[in-house]
Amino acid sequence: MSSSQHAQPKLTKAPLLILLAGLWLAGCASPANREAMVPTDVNAARPHPYSVSVLTSGGADTGALDSSNITDDDLKAAIEQAVTQNKVFKSVVQGKNGDYELSVRVTRLTKPLFGMTFTVEMEAAWSLTKIADRSVVLRKSINTSGSAGAGDSLIGVKRLRLAVEAAARTNIAEGLKAVSSLAL
Repeated sequence: MSSSQHAQPKLTKAPLLILLAGLWLAGCASPANREAMVPTDVNAARPHPYSVSVLTSGGADTGALDSSNITDDDLKAAIEQAVTQNKVFKSVVQGKNGDYELSVRVTRLTKPLFGMTFTVEMEAAWSLTKIADRSVVLRKSINTSGSAGAGDSLIGVKRLRLAVEAAARTNIAEGLKAVSSLAL
């Protein structure tokens, strides 16, 4: 055997630096931020002089090795804040003490695995029920999307979180526009 067959590969710092840079750019997944999901431009067509309670479902926690998700609690808080800021209802109440109950269920949250621009698709089922007689006054499926590119962040997981927040923000805005257009 020649000495070239037994040559040990030379370890250089370059592969290690590339690996560390990749890990730094990847970061850790974080859940969607409730404040970032609140739309500021709903422009309520008709402010309702009633109280509303908000229920949310279909969300998911974000695991350490998972991609960004929306929790039910964060979605609920974002919707309640948007209702209050945009004066869609007179007040937001907890429990069954409201005049109306707004239920929002995330039915689909489609996220890309990789790319320079991430576009997230979100579908949520919105329903508004009058508590007094349990009549449903609105039932609507709302499909929205949100995007974030390299100009928003070089870090992939942050870009994905920003796209998730944008999709949720648009969904909340569209849902509240539909609610505010009702004659209650």
